[in-house]
Amino acid sequence: QLHLVESGGGLVQAGGSLRLSCAASGRTFSRYNMGWFRQAPGKEREFVACITWIDTTYYADSVKGRFTSSRDNAKNAVYLQMNSLKPEDTAVYYCAAVMGGSGVHYSPQRYDYWGQGTQVTVSP
Repeated sequence: QLHLVESGGGLVQAGGSLRLSCAASGRTFSRYNMGWFRQAPGKEREFVACITWIDTTYYADSVKGRFTSSRDNAKNAVYLQMNSLKPEDTAVYYCAAVMGGSGVHYSPQRYDYWGQGTQVTVSP
C-alpha cells in the first residue's frame, strides 16, 4: 500500500517552470509505475506522464518535450519538471501509482493509489 503526497504547485507566468514532487510511503515504491495526471475545471482527468518501475518514461503529446518525469527510489519520490508552461497547463496535478510489470497505463481507472493533488496555475 502507498500513501502519496504531492507538492510544488503554484502560480507561474507563461513560459516559466515548476517542479512537482510526489512523496510516497511504502517499502515497495520501486516496484510501482508512477503516473502524473491533471484535471482542469469542467474537464476529465487526463494522462500527463508515466515513469515505470524500470525507469522508462511516457508522455502525453501535449507535454512532450516540455515536461520530464524522474524518480528517486532511495527517497521514495517521483518528480515532474515542467518547462515552457502554457496557460492551458493550468489544472490540479495528481500523482498516482500502480504496480509495475503489466504495461503502461494511460487511463486513470487503472491506477490504485492517488495523491491529494496540487494546483498549477499558469497566467498569460
